[in-house]
Amino acid sequence: MTELTNITVLGTGVLGSQIAFQTAYHGHPVVAYDISEEALAAAKERFLGLINTYEAEVEGAAGGKAQEAFDRIRLSADLADAVAEADLVIEAVPENPAIKQSTYEKLAAVAPEHTVFATNSSTLLPSDLMAATGRPDRFLALHFANRIWAMNTAEIMGTAQTDPEVYDRVVRFAEDIGMVPIAMKKEKAGYVLNSLLVPLLQAAGGLIAEGIADPETIDKTWRIGTGAPQGPMQIFDIIGLTTAYNVSMMGDETQQAFAKILKEDYIDQGKLGVATGEGFYRYQ
Repeated sequence: MTELTNITVLGTGVLGSQIAFQTAYHGHPVVAYDISEEALAAAKERFLGLINTYEAEVEGAAGGKAQEAFDRIRLSADLADAVAEADLVIEAVPENPAIKQSTYEKLAAVAPEHTVFATNSSTLLPSDLMAATGRPDRFLALHFANRIWAMNTAEIMGTAQTDPEVYDRVVRFAEDIGMVPIAMKKEKAGYVLNSLLVPLLQAAGGLIAEGIADPETIDKTWRIGTGAPQGPMQIFDIIGLTTAYNVSMMGDETQQAFAKILKEDYIDQGKLGVATGEGFYRYQ
């Protein structure tokens, strides 16, 4: 099998745009796909912002290297066009099972036979989606953390049907784009990172939903008590409150109550987290 060279990223939200930019920064041609020209216009602004971020935070990015990454990214709102030459498609569409399944059904109809599919889903197992892909042997999960250039883990989780050679190629791809591959031996909801992180965030959401403490108190307690640089509500802002809402809606009664607060008090007010300049906190 050939290595994974031409990369398509489906979804240009906060993390999808980071995945596309990081991949292009390490020399791969990338097609960034989203469902409308309006979404792509927003993606272009994110990419332009990432040029500045990389130049400020990534050693060696100044002097044109970050601009070169931007130049390697092509935008497309046509799915067939976006995947026509793809060796690897990384799916980063909203964390909604119906949306993801529909995306894979459409993708399977237009992608080349050799193309490997990878989901960046934070909560769904690849086996939940593999039937919709039409190629379970060339499908697995490739999960990135937000602020990908700094929090550079890539969790790789296959199913019982994933071809081991495909798995190994994805591990090598992750290394090639500056990630530390976290190779998982079996499927586990939440991977390694979120198996540790999600209980913390759920506990914080529960404290909000039950009116026990405000965001600032929750974060202050966690930072002082553990020495962590950020509290859970700050982490929610980084992840994005839309993702937090989608995940919380799949939880128990307390988590759904937290989702209701997220929607009414934040999302409906345009406060989506760091990406929009305001969530639980305000940002420059």
